[in-house]
Parts: sequence; C-alpha cells; structure tokens
Amino acid sequence: MTRPAPGADDAVNSTRNTPSAHRATAEHRAAEHPAAEHRAAEHRAGEDARSSAAEEPRAAAPERRTDSYGDGVGEDAGDGVGSRDGAGDGVGAGAGEVSGGPVAVVEQRLHPVTPLRRAWAPVAVVIGWAVHDPDGAQRQLTRLDPSTLLIGLAVLVPAAVLYGFLTWWFTHFAVTESELRIRTGLLFRRTAHIRLERIQAVDVTRPLLARIAGVAKLRLDVVGTDKKDELAYLGEGTARALRAELLARAAGFAPDTAQDVGEAPVRQLLKVPPGVLAVSLVLTGATWGTLLAAVVVPSVLWIATESLWTVLATALPLLGAAGANSVGRFVGEYDWTVGESPDGLRIDHGLLDRAHETVPPGRVQTVRVVEPLLWRRRGWVRVELDVAGSSNSVLIPVAPREVAESVIARVLPGVRVPDAAALLRPPARARWCVPLWWKGHGLAVTDTVFAARQGLLRRQLALVPHAKVQSVRLAQGPWERFKRVADVHVDTGANKTVTARLRDATEAAVLLHAQAERSRTGRREALPDRWMV
Repeated sequence: MTRPAPGADDAVNSTRNTPSAHRATAEHRAAEHPAAEHRAAEHRAGEDARSSAAEEPRAAAPERRTDSYGDGVGEDAGDGVGSRDGAGDGVGAGAGEVSGGPVAVVEQRLHPVTPLRRAWAPVAVVIGWAVHDPDGAQRQLTRLDPSTLLIGLAVLVPAAVLYGFLTWWFTHFAVTESELRIRTGLLFRRTAHIRLERIQAVDVTRPLLARIAGVAKLRLDVVGTDKKDELAYLGEGTARALRAELLARAAGFAPDTAQDVGEAPVRQLLKVPPGVLAVSLVLTGATWGTLLAAVVVPSVLWIATESLWTVLATALPLLGAAGANSVGRFVGEYDWTVGESPDGLRIDHGLLDRAHETVPPGRVQTVRVVEPLLWRRRGWVRVELDVAGSSNSVLIPVAPREVAESVIARVLPGVRVPDAAALLRPPARARWCVPLWWKGHGLAVTDTVFAARQGLLRRQLALVPHAKVQSVRLAQGPWERFKRVADVHVDTGANKTVTARLRDATEAAVLLHAQAERSRTGRREALPDRWMV
C-alpha cells in the first residue's frame, strides 16, 4: 500500500466523504484482499444507487458538526482521526464510529434531590451578609414591616428553588472511551476532562441527610490535582456502580466489559471497636491540652480585662478545638473498618456521615506509626499515610502494634517495621543541639525502607520505601557543623519530607550517597502501580 505524498492530506480529507472516495477505498481493499472482491462489488452497486439521490441534498444541507472532547482533535475528524468523542481510530462524524458502528456518548444528570442542596446558595448569601454585619442586618430588619418581609420571602424562596433546579439541569456527566467528563455551570460553563488512567481513588461519602434521602456523593482523587472533583449527589446504587466501573476502567478493562466487572470483593483486615476508640481519645494528650487551655486562658483573660466578649471570643474556639479532638474524632472514626480488595485497601468509617474510601496500591509514599505516651502501656499505635494524589491520611486510628504491623505489610509488601532496638540514636554530643529531645530521634535503614523516628512524648516512626524517594539532601547549620552532626532529608512523591536528625557528620555524608543509590535501584526493580491484579 502506498502512502500519500506530503502535502496531500487536504486533498485526501476533502474527498473522504464523497461516493467516489468510498468506492475507491472499497476497490483498494478488494485489491489487497481478493476474498473481499464480492463485498467491494456490492459496495459499488449500493453507492451508484444512492449517489444520484443523495448528492443534491448533501450539497444543499449544511455540514453537521459535533464537539470533540479528545486531546487536541479537531471537529468532524478533519485530520482523519475520530472516536466516540471524535478522537479515536475511525473517521469521526457526529457521534463518531467505532468498529464500523456509531457509538453515542450518553450524558447523565445527577439525582433529582440535588436541587435541594444547591438551593441553599442564595439563602447562604443572605445569612453570610447578616453574620458579617449583624448591626446593619438588625437595622434593616427593624425598618421592614410584615408585608414587605413576606414579599421578600416570596421572592427569595422561589429564586433559591429556581437556582437549585437550573444548576442541576445544566450539570451532566458521561464516561467516554478515555475520560470522565463533567459539565457544570449556568452562566459560566465549565467542563472537567478527567483521564481515566489518572484516577487514583474513588470515594463514596454519605452525609447524614444524604443517607436519609438514599443518595451518595462520589469523590475522585486525580494525579496532579489538589482539589477533589465530585459528583453530588447520585443514588446509592448508581454511585457504587459508577465507582466500580471507573476503577475497572482505570485498571485497564475494556469499556464493554468494565460495567460487568462490578464491585471487587473485600476481605476484612481490621475493625476498631467503639470502646477502644473512646478510651484512646481519652488517653490522647491533645484532648486534655485543649480542655486545659479552654479553662485556664479565659480565666486569666477575665481577671485581666473583665470583658465578657473577650472571654467568649477566646473560650468558644478553644472549646470547639477540644470537641473536634474528642467528640469530632469519635464521630468521624466510629466503626472504622479496613479491608483488602484488588483495587486497594478499603476504609469505611463514620457515625453520622459514612465514608467509603480507597487507598490505591502503589501510591503510598510514606507510612507513619504514631505512638502517644499514654498509649504505650496498652501497646496501641496509630497509622497515618502520605498518598500521592490523594488526601486520605489515616489508615488505622488505633490498634495493637502487632495488628497494625500486619496491615502495614499489606500496604508495603515485603516491609518489616523496625523495632526500637534496631533504631540508632544520634551521638551523645547532639544533646548540645537539641537538649533532652535528642533521645527521641533514631534511624534504621533496611533493604526495603528508610525509617526515621522523632518525638519523645509522641513518638512517630516514618517508613519510606526506597523506590518512593525522589531526592536526598544533607543540611547542616553553623552550630551543627561545630558539633559535627547533620540532618539528612528524604523527599517523597507526596511533597512530604522525612528527616533523620542529628546524625554524625561522616555517617550523614555516607548515608546521603548510599540512599541515593538505593533509591535508584529501588525504582528500577519496583513493580508497576496497577490495580486489579
């Protein structure tokens, strides 16, 4: 088969949709494949019968065009490329052609209860103005008579309902060959093109009112974005089916089979009892610290100023912080369950607002084992994560150390958490740089991880697989240089840093070069980050 000469693309494209072009294509294929001569003859006969009737309407009718949602592909396949969205292997026209048949992209709307959520926006504007300027709002309300107030409500309520309905009506989403497309906006249109292969996690959350209404919110973690895209709200069944389809498509399943894959099976690894969670929060120092501050600071301010507003302005935020560290955490971490599935670790939690989250395999950059002072006698730890492209940060709120280490082994295969005896302390002269607290620092480097510990009262052991290390740095201030100690910083793909503090200067220099070599070797030998394996 000969290739067209350079510069002949325009001539090829201009005759592509004519009967003679189709006939030439059929004859050319018949010449290459003798078994197709009969089909080519039928094609010529059909074209001759249709050409006389169709030529005049085609000349009179305007060219039909459709939007192209591919990567820089023109409309109507002017460059000879098309697909379901006008970007694929066939010739795109209208909805495009795939494998010889037209495939249309079906756009869907959110659940009908969504307008009730959007209708609060105009009301929230009025409430925000009243909170921002309470005196002005009170003056305006005193000037209004009941009839004017009723008229205002009669205008505001229908306007809020209309706003909620229109924002719902103009919001669509669709799953195409290569992306999830979300179109939003009433006056200013916004279209989000989310590439399926860049989806790292799909979480299903169900706030209390949404659970009552039988709907759920779908939140997506995408590589390279800090903000989660979301679809709020969908029916619970629709949200779970769409989540399973997106995860299957991200794993590489074909579009026609992704919908049949369904929800991946889950094997439970851990469930935190409510009683253990409550006791762990009582034994957390942050809870008692904020409560003590909420009592002491307002009392001192009252003695010093005798101003009620000053005391309230200080006490209320402190009480709120204490509630968030105790009651808020209990409500959010209630019924915490960790399960293992082919698409990652599944985390379900929440008393009022239920969340169904996924920790994607291979995207975990750092695992932190946190051990507060009052937990050590019971042997409890908390496990936190740094995940690239995801905001999921807690793996286990509280668990016995042995159970937590078994779960960590599922997150980081082949990694064993170093015990306290394996962690090397800084040299004794480091106490002149960080008095007393220098004893909380430690370092252990194994064949699989870089492990650094810090903290004396609240110990924190960070585990970084060698393959996840992006860069290694050595830092040394004037006083540290005088005491011949240095810090070694390890940067990960989650934009976080793990530091081995106060190491001997000679040891730190050797560690710098050795860790860089281990990281290069780890990246070469690391398995690809794939789901559904």
